[in-house]
Amino acid sequence: MIQVIKDLIAYRELLWTLSWKNVTVRYKQAYLGLLWTVLKPVLLVLIFSIVRSFIGINTGAVPYAVLTFGALLPWVFFQESASDGVNSVVSNAALVKKIYFPREIFPISSVLTKLAELGINFVVLGGLMAYYHIAPGGYVLWVPLIILYTMVVSLCISMAGAAMNVYYRDVATALPVMLSFFMYLSPIIYPLALVKKTLLTNHAAGQWSKELFTVYTMNPLVGIIDSFQKAMFYNQSPDISVIWPGLLLVMLALPISYMIFRRAEAYFADVI
Repeated sequence: MIQVIKDLIAYRELLWTLSWKNVTVRYKQAYLGLLWTVLKPVLLVLIFSIVRSFIGINTGAVPYAVLTFGALLPWVFFQESASDGVNSVVSNAALVKKIYFPREIFPISSVLTKLAELGINFVVLGGLMAYYHIAPGGYVLWVPLIILYTMVVSLCISMAGAAMNVYYRDVATALPVMLSFFMYLSPIIYPLALVKKTLLTNHAAGQWSKELFTVYTMNPLVGIIDSFQKAMFYNQSPDISVIWPGLLLVMLALPISYMIFRRAEAYFADVI
């Protein structure tokens, strides 16, 4: 791990160049430019609001549009980072064949690229909060750690996925479908409080309700989204009982993902 950090420091200019290239290429000749970054979560909020009007979801003092946009902000950041990270090695095939440098730079630069888009969505969220007179408190200081945790989760998928995508291009095709599935297993359309009420209070799954809730929170995005909403809207610290199952899974998955990437990268130039 120390060697990885040293390599990233040594190649920091390349990391910055690739990150900037990803931004410029993505929006080159796009009439709306960076507005596409805002349109995706805004349109999803509109769709979810229509769905909510039929099924009825109580969000308490925080308006549904604000709560949902707050959930989509880390989710879209994760989804876009993971998707671009999985494609990062294949999309830079020419560079892989020419010179040597740490290949980890590809998925890492993909994640860093999305920080610019995340910043734009933060501005939109700030506007929504101002409109509804919601002021964040001191617990907003948790937000940088939550975003850092989201980046680590993205890298778990990006590194292993990027390596496998070199050999099996179906990985990049299947990933958006899998991530869409996990979106509905994350508290985006509905708040986590509704899941707690259903499983922990009403015991909808009987004697297995508590275990089912633990399995549900093994999805790292559950803890990320809930923590982000608590820090931004409710002035509360993250709920450790919700975070730890997903965090434990990530701590186990990250070294495995990195090992897969390191073993595969020696043959990238031959296979790609």
